[in-house]
Amino acid sequence: MVWLVTGANGMLGHEVVARARERGHDVAAAGRPDLDIRDPARIDAAFRETTPGVVVNCAAWTAVDAAESHEPEAYRVNADGPRLLAEACARYGARLVHVSTDYVFPGDAVAPYREDDPAGPRTAYGRTKLAGEEAVLDLLPSAAVVRTAWLYGAHGPNFVRTMLRLMDERETLDVVDDQRGQPTWAADLAGRLVAIGETGSAAGRFHATNSGETTWFAFAREIFRLAGADPDRVRPTTSAAFAAPAPRPAFSVLDDTRSPELGLEPLRPWRDALHAAQRGSALRPARRTPDLPPARRDPRPGPARRDPGLEPAQPIPGPDA
Repeated sequence: MVWLVTGANGMLGHEVVARARERGHDVAAAGRPDLDIRDPARIDAAFRETTPGVVVNCAAWTAVDAAESHEPEAYRVNADGPRLLAEACARYGARLVHVSTDYVFPGDAVAPYREDDPAGPRTAYGRTKLAGEEAVLDLLPSAAVVRTAWLYGAHGPNFVRTMLRLMDERETLDVVDDQRGQPTWAADLAGRLVAIGETGSAAGRFHATNSGETTWFAFAREIFRLAGADPDRVRPTTSAAFAAPAPRPAFSVLDDTRSPELGLEPLRPWRDALHAAQRGSALRPARRTPDLPPARRDPRPGPARRDPGLEPAQPIPGPDA
């Protein structure tokens, strides 16, 4: 049986392809140049060519701030694209595992969000991702929608790689200490997505993050510590210090209550995952600071930022998950 992975050129897509192949699956890896999920004709051609039994959708518009001024474009990728994939899966009899985000919640809770808690996105990105969830489950109730948060990995820009780079460029860093969430290693999430796809019966909404919780400030200190740098070089600050078009959730902790239904254990603690990622040289310094507010940038003018694109196609956390 073929597994079709969309957004395969992105941070999460890379890992899903690798984990699925490690499990012995025949994988068709489709990045945006191969399969634009906004195009129904290209989706149908891909399904006819590969006849997949499982589809894992890692493709997404992940530029959180840009979505505030480009919501229709983000909607086409995050809502229309998943809808078209769900329609194709229904026609061809394929299972669908669709990746979503903590941004579907308002981010003002005091206890971890459960899978069945009411959504209430406060950003354009969150609205488009919630619309994608609803379209998938309306058209294909057998689909699995998997929410995650604060993702990092070896492919593409993310908070960990940015911290590893900035520790060599700056004496100190100011990082927000009033946002709580769950740092999640893309390799661990990929393994969970593959496990969900293998069950054949997982349906509805699931949460998948490394366990535990922390703040961006404490996360950054742990990154420094594991890299052999002085954690005291990281200084706490507040979200108010970082103006951004899209508000970041103050509380992004997700409660994984449904893994036991599938015979799966919760993902390992975030510190253990981070240690494994850095120890195994799975992370490389980022080439640029991603579209994240936690680390204070140098106020001096720099190179123009690239236009938001669809790749790398992954839910970017830094607060952009």
